[in-house]
Amino acid sequence: MSAPTPQQGRLAHAPVVLRGGRWWLDGGASSVPASDPAFTAVLDDFALSMAAADRAVANLLIRQDEAPCVDPGGRR
Repeated sequence: MSAPTPQQGRLAHAPVVLRGGRWWLDGGASSVPASDPAFTAVLDDFALSMAAADRAVANLLIRQDEAPCVDPGGRR
C-alpha cells in the first residue's frame, strides 16, 4: 500500500503550491521549484495533516447537524 499523497493546489495561508506532484515556492510574479527533500517532506506531512483536520471538522459538522436539538430529558 502506498503512502497518501497531498492534493494539488495551494497550501492554506502559505506561499507554496503543489503542481504535478512537485512543490513550488510561489512569489506571485514567479515560482521556483522546491528541491530540498527534507523541506518537501515537511510540506507533504503538513498538507496531509491539514487535509485530515479539514475532514475531521467536516465530520463534526455533519454529526452536529444530525444531532437532535432537544434531548429526551427536555434539556438543550
